[in-house]
This record gives sequence, structure tokens and C-alpha cells, in this order.
Amino acid sequence: MRLRMICVGQKMPDWVNQGYADFARRMPAELALELSEIPLAHRGKNPDVPRLMQKEGEALLAAAGPRDRVIAMEVGGRSWSTEQLAEQLEKWQLDGRDVSFLVGGPDGLAPACRDRADQHWSLSPLTLPHPLVRILLAEQLYRAWTITRNHPYHRA
Repeated sequence: MRLRMICVGQKMPDWVNQGYADFARRMPAELALELSEIPLAHRGKNPDVPRLMQKEGEALLAAAGPRDRVIAMEVGGRSWSTEQLAEQLEKWQLDGRDVSFLVGGPDGLAPACRDRADQHWSLSPLTLPHPLVRILLAEQLYRAWTITRNHPYHRA
């Protein structure tokens, strides 16, 4: 099973790339974590935000596999404890489909992304900067996997 993190935005600072890569590298081959970056739609003077969000949403959905379980990452989604995430991870593995996590741009996710999502997950009730979401999501997926394997990382 593959875990795809599909994010709006490119050219992240080195600390973001390094943080994400550290946790992605730790994931086992059977749960490979992949990153797909979608270009941010150009926001000039007086942007048509709904149209730009629609364009980004179409690109996010195109990057997800047609059979993927889609998880919309949004502040209004359901909160899970790390232990609940570990339970979700085990359910996703039993389901057998790849999982795509959609992370929107500065204006959030397009309605089409929310509609396509099988689940809606919130990392926090706080609005988080999108670069930081990449690291937090990767770390929590790794931590959840360590729980399922009784690895000492979670207890440290």
C-alpha cells in the first residue's frame, strides 16, 4: 500500500524538505510515503479565488489514484489521537487501497476535493501553515506505524 501526500505548493524551504524526507525515509517499503507537489495557482491582483481553488482541486484529484482512499486534510475534519490514527492505518492496510492525503493551498481545499474524500481529518483546530502540515503528517504516519509494530519510537 502506498501513502500519497498530495500538496498544493512547490519550492518549500530546506527545513520542510528535510523534515518530510526524514520521516518518509523511516517508513517501511510496504507503506511507502510519497509526496506529490501541485503548483499553486497564480494569485495576481484581484484573484478569482473560487476558480483558482477549483483548478488546484482538479490537479489534486488528478494526482490521486481513481481507486485511492482519499483523506481531505482540513481544519474542520475529524480529530484523531495518535492511537486512533494507528487504528485507521491498520484499517487502511486491510482495505488494500492506496491512500491519498489532500493538502490544499492557502485558501483550503476545493469543494470537489471535499466531496471526493472518504474521510476528513484535522491535525489540529489551529490553522497550520501548509509547509508544516507536510512534516506533521509524515511524522504522525510514522508514529502510527510504530504503534502498530510495538516499536519504541512512540514510547520515547
